[in-house]
Amino acid sequence: MMIIKSIDPSSGRINKTFRTSSFASALRIASGVKSAYLGWKDRRLEDRADLMLNLAGVLRDNKHRYAETMTREMGKPITQSISEVEKCAWTAEFFAEHAEKWLWDENVEFGSERARITFQPIGELLCVMPWNFPFWQLFRCAIPAMLAGNACLLRHSNVVPLSALEIEEAFRLAGFPDTFKTVITDHATVDKLIKNPVISGVSVTGSVEVGKNIAGLAGSNIKKFVLELGGSDPFVVLDDADINFTCKNASDSRLINSGQSCIAAKRFIVVKDIAKEFAERLVELMKDSKIGSPLDADTEVGPLATSQQFHTLKVQVSDAIRKGAKVECGGRAVNSPGYFFEPTVLTNVKKNMKVVNEEVFGPVASVIVVKDEEEAITVANGTRFGLGASVWTKDIERGERIARKIDSGTVFINDFVRSDPRLPFGGTKESGIGRELSRYGLLEFTNIKSIVTNKL
Repeated sequence: MMIIKSIDPSSGRINKTFRTSSFASALRIASGVKSAYLGWKDRRLEDRADLMLNLAGVLRDNKHRYAETMTREMGKPITQSISEVEKCAWTAEFFAEHAEKWLWDENVEFGSERARITFQPIGELLCVMPWNFPFWQLFRCAIPAMLAGNACLLRHSNVVPLSALEIEEAFRLAGFPDTFKTVITDHATVDKLIKNPVISGVSVTGSVEVGKNIAGLAGSNIKKFVLELGGSDPFVVLDDADINFTCKNASDSRLINSGQSCIAAKRFIVVKDIAKEFAERLVELMKDSKIGSPLDADTEVGPLATSQQFHTLKVQVSDAIRKGAKVECGGRAVNSPGYFFEPTVLTNVKKNMKVVNEEVFGPVASVIVVKDEEEAITVANGTRFGLGASVWTKDIERGERIARKIDSGTVFINDFVRSDPRLPFGGTKESGIGRELSRYGLLEFTNIKSIVTNKL
């Protein structure tokens, strides 16, 4: 066992201290969830949907408390935290409405025999979740999985233990049986849980390194897994883009969650004819963004979530400057308590820099100039990541043609990337395996079973 601390990143003060669970304790909790699953999987889908609607109500009724917990633990601006809880509630309602038709048996033409495809739960899932969207990352996994009849054990990031416990309480208040529980524990215990027969599948949102380790453990134990990993999303600006509109969206996308989002725009790939104008306008917008206490409703940029992330960002920016990048604005830590970093725009960015090759979790925009759209596509695809991308052009057909050439799970044209319960979400290459959300995400943790009946 070890001691972990929930820390307010805006001040460095400790919110609360926790002692992690031993493997024996974590296994007891997991076993209890597995027992509850045996009754849950046979409950009517309508009953499970009703509980999801209850959950949506609980989230809305308590959204300000939940939002403040998130903000005090990882620094998200409070208005964004409130929106995050509301999005979780909407997603619960959305899946409650659509689950029945998406899980309904499918009939198949099969000669004189009757053939059906059924969708049945696989068991208890271990949900290994990150700190950057403490509620959303978990709910977008658990809502469809549990509607399909699975049960969930949450091992949240040890940065946000208070949020993890609030989530467990929300399920309890909504009337769920013990099919959702939280365990606060260490990485070694997570590894042991994956190997244990009580766990049937694993859903992971996190870094590439974490994903590779868990995928190896799950694969070697023949267990289903879904990985939503890092991103270095390209924001491709073509020569006919509306500069003011595009730059406003560029700034908004880069500063979501103070830049700590897997699907935030990170590499701004701009055709040379408009690159100077784009960079100048982006600098104006980034400099105008308000940095401050994340509990202030006017704050647009809060602190980074952890001292480790704060240090990593400083190293990435220093590396870029040392290798020739020009700082157009920002580039430094804010001289105040907490882990605040100035909104930053870098130009003269080259492919040998960390800001290009690594995921940048912070308010730093890297502008990369290309000669034409073909080079833009090449640069966009020239990374190990493939989570999301956006293309900015007045020519919609051109934008859609380019979108098909970009290697990513999602491409938005003239809008910045975001997850939505109506659309499948996930990546390619080292950004992940499998999909969350939509019908495709709902079916990820089901046994897609064929039943064939010969009519005697």
